[in-house]
Amino acid sequence: MAVSATMPSKALEINLFLVMTTILIAHSASAMAKDHRYTVGDHVPLFVNKVGPLNNPSETYQYYDLPFCHPDPVIQKKETIGEVLNGDRLTNTLYELNFREEKNRRTLCQKKLRVAEIAKFRDAVIKDFYFQMYYDDLPLWAFVGKVEESWTLDQKRPKYYLFTHLEFDAIYNDNQIIGIQAFSDPNHVLDVTEDVETDVEFTYSVNWNAASIKFENRMEKYSKASLLPISQKIHWFSFINSVVVIVLLVGFLTLLIMRHLKNDLRNCSNIDEEEDKEVAWKYIHGDVFRCPPNLPLFSAVLGVGTQLLTVICILFLLALVGVLYPYNRGALLTSLVLVYPLTSVVASYTAAAFHNQFSDSGWERSVLLTGILYVGPLFVTVSIVNTVAVAKGASAALPFGTILVVLLIYIFLAIPLLAFGGLIGYRFRSEFSAPCATKQHPREIPPLAWYRKTSSQMFIGGLLPFSAIVLQLQHLYASIWGYKIYTLPGILFISFAILLVLTAILSIVLTYIQLSAEDHRWWWRSLLCGGSTAIFMFGYGIYFYLRSNMDGLMQLFFFIGYNACMSYAFFLILGTISFRASLIFVCYVYRAVKSE
Repeated sequence: MAVSATMPSKALEINLFLVMTTILIAHSASAMAKDHRYTVGDHVPLFVNKVGPLNNPSETYQYYDLPFCHPDPVIQKKETIGEVLNGDRLTNTLYELNFREEKNRRTLCQKKLRVAEIAKFRDAVIKDFYFQMYYDDLPLWAFVGKVEESWTLDQKRPKYYLFTHLEFDAIYNDNQIIGIQAFSDPNHVLDVTEDVETDVEFTYSVNWNAASIKFENRMEKYSKASLLPISQKIHWFSFINSVVVIVLLVGFLTLLIMRHLKNDLRNCSNIDEEEDKEVAWKYIHGDVFRCPPNLPLFSAVLGVGTQLLTVICILFLLALVGVLYPYNRGALLTSLVLVYPLTSVVASYTAAAFHNQFSDSGWERSVLLTGILYVGPLFVTVSIVNTVAVAKGASAALPFGTILVVLLIYIFLAIPLLAFGGLIGYRFRSEFSAPCATKQHPREIPPLAWYRKTSSQMFIGGLLPFSAIVLQLQHLYASIWGYKIYTLPGILFISFAILLVLTAILSIVLTYIQLSAEDHRWWWRSLLCGGSTAIFMFGYGIYFYLRSNMDGLMQLFFFIGYNACMSYAFFLILGTISFRASLIFVCYVYRAVKSE
């Protein structure tokens, strides 16, 4: 059976099954969605969610951690796994926003703020705290207070004010809610500069306005708010410019390498020995298909890389059918928690099938490494980050019940699928069919110039793909670690496709250069060169953090930890793509050469 650099046919069937299952689930979820229809006076609950400093998106706390007016008892809304992982903690509130009922300066509560509570509010104002609420599944935000500079006779001193009046502006169309905004009234404030017990009255108003916007289009305003028209034009222009430059550069490299390759093949077919000596990569035909060192780990990398690539494709599919959209709370994380275990069968099958092409034994170790290669570091990272969040009392700290549910999903879903995929890979195993016979003893590798060594090739193989996606990476980081809404999944998909194609082409070019130097150790090097783009991604993440206004130990742990996990995932994906492309190239070239 000839070797193919793409996933074996059984894995393709498994992928198609997973994709079809995902489509059916997505359509079922859409069909079961509520219509959100109300009559005048109907009670529509308003849920408070979380508070936190504007500059630290990961550092959020439960709303009632600040001494706001709260109901008795405080009841937390049941949430999905993704919502809990996202740090959402929706709870009931004293606000009453009945459908189309206007209210003017209604009293929410009257309370006496103690010195400790004044200090809490002042600290929140200093750190520029905002709070988030949800009304009919629509998000709304407002700030806790404001800082003003005040002048005395001898010095300039800041004054801290707490907003005590909140105004809601709601929009409706017929019997459905289209939008809502919250405004903190700067004319109704409480001075919290001094540690003095104070009586305060919290009030709110509700205004309703009719609109012709359709209910299904009510989320568009969040999309429009994410990019100003001028910024969006610049974004498109920069994207097209990057694509054109990269396509021209890749085309030039491809033509250059193809020209040299055709000359080499022509020389190989010529019986003149002097011309034949010019083809250096032909001399290592007996070593180029030698089994890669550390086969179990290599197989595991291919398995996990293929799995993560499948997960990303399914997520793009969910975005295409409308399941993943801005402010669909927790949908992305819920999808990841379910899709990753389901695709474990793809990972273990790929790893076992590749391992068994070279050895009939030891495939179990490859499958075991596949199960822990990405999940292991991810678990350690989440444990450290969660410990920091628990110590800070943040809402991002995962409850024990959620941790237990995620572990049970992995134990009872991912592990059986890993074993099942490994058994399939072993049952339908085949030997590696190399175009050239492998010699018993490897050929000595001549000394390599500095630009042919692994570190230099990794730099070249990572820099060019990174330069093609750096613009999209900036927008993606601003969405993940800021408050910008990423609303162009089509561009993101195209950028991802360009990244894969560029990685594959560069891998072929670098493999050809390596083989031309009579260096047959291309297996691991092709994987490392392709995955090196992730190193640049991680470095750019550090640069992004240093340029941002994020601060504090908790935010630093969250950023470094999850940025490392994301970069590691891309290392595995791009390394897998790079190796597969190089394998196709090497097999094609050595099949075209007449073996001596």
